[in-house]
Amino acid sequence: MIKYTKFFIIILLAVSAFGARAQSTATTSSPYSRYGLGDIDPSVLPQTRGMGGIGTAINKINNFNTINVLNPASYGFINYTTIDVGLYSNIVNLSQITPTGQTSVSNANFRLSHINFAVPVSRRSALSFGLMPYSEMGYNYKQTKSSLGSGLPVDTNAVNYLYSGDGGLSKAYFGYGVGITKHLYIGGNVSYIFGNLIQNEATESPNSYGFLNSQEEHSNSIGGLNYDYGIQYAFDLSDTKHLTFGYSASTSNSINNTESYIVSQYTYDSSGNQNTPADSVVNRQNSKTKIKLPQINHFGVSYQYDNHYLVGADFTMGSWSNYTGINQGADVKFQNSKTFNIGGQYTPNGNALRNYFARVDYRLGFIYDQTYLNLNNTNINRYAVTFGLGLPLAPSQTLTTFYKVNLSAEIGKRGTLGTVDNPLVKENYVNIHLGFTLNDKWFQKYKFQ
Repeated sequence: MIKYTKFFIIILLAVSAFGARAQSTATTSSPYSRYGLGDIDPSVLPQTRGMGGIGTAINKINNFNTINVLNPASYGFINYTTIDVGLYSNIVNLSQITPTGQTSVSNANFRLSHINFAVPVSRRSALSFGLMPYSEMGYNYKQTKSSLGSGLPVDTNAVNYLYSGDGGLSKAYFGYGVGITKHLYIGGNVSYIFGNLIQNEATESPNSYGFLNSQEEHSNSIGGLNYDYGIQYAFDLSDTKHLTFGYSASTSNSINNTESYIVSQYTYDSSGNQNTPADSVVNRQNSKTKIKLPQINHFGVSYQYDNHYLVGADFTMGSWSNYTGINQGADVKFQNSKTFNIGGQYTPNGNALRNYFARVDYRLGFIYDQTYLNLNNTNINRYAVTFGLGLPLAPSQTLTTFYKVNLSAEIGKRGTLGTVDNPLVKENYVNIHLGFTLNDKWFQKYKFQ
């Protein structure tokens, strides 16, 4: 009965996660998500996010099964049915220089983030499938220029430029990892990336009599296959000490996009309410285009002393200069990205029986990200420090089911304060991830004597 209850709960979580992601509601508040496909998610779970987001050379952590989608070769190390469900929260403060001085605004977001499954197939192979975020888009801001948009110092007939965007892309994946030898593992994922990105741009002059405001509405419905592959080689320096090297990549292929583009004109009534658009200057529906994704390469190394500590580092390169698709404005240049992740965890004594805090995983990491965005000849970089805890829960009485709660926090900044003429935005943010991981032997044969 317990097995069926678990299965029912998991199905409910899967449906909830799929429904939440399918709505494509933004859970970010960043003007930088306006470009490209939005903010790209690194596809790592809370247990490795707390270690600076490392993952290319990670498989088991303290002999606990972890679903590492970043490198599908790691699936081959999974020997228990594994389920991971998580929540995500984001708090961001945005600062910008304006003609009247520095302004700032804060926002907070919350969502169900991921649900992942892994099932062992043989001693050295396993399947994994699940649903994760691929990218997020969410912004709403205004720029004002005087003198009918010319920016001249005479402050008459100001023009407001309004920008907003909402949506996101999800990744439903199916993967397989297998050990070719005791030390060499390979794997791959087939992913379906899908979702909607909706963006609006409006031009208004509230103090100009007879001025006809205009609005552009861009709607993109995106869907297509993408592929990941990876390899790990693990050196067993002893029964408890392991040195692992890893490489993984996401392929550069094209996915489909159905675009709608509407340009309309409108006015406001005496109460300040927007009237129904007078007409549609442009109404282009269901245009078929292609989006070419970049090749993403990950390189990693880790060293683990079971039940004591783990340290690792990743280096990621993304060929975003080859990206072709939506949101490539004149003010943005897509450049190749470089990301450095370093981190680890310390467990005082993973085998302690009477001291709970000695069994807790304490995690720390750092991130430097030269993002793919160059705005007005300024590189948009990100710096962050991460913290995390792995909190073990009591196992089942039969010692066939194990639980762990993983909590991580990322505190960082992105971008820089610009000038009045180059109005860039500085972001200070806190990302919080909470995950629940289950390791369970679902398919075992019992012998009765």
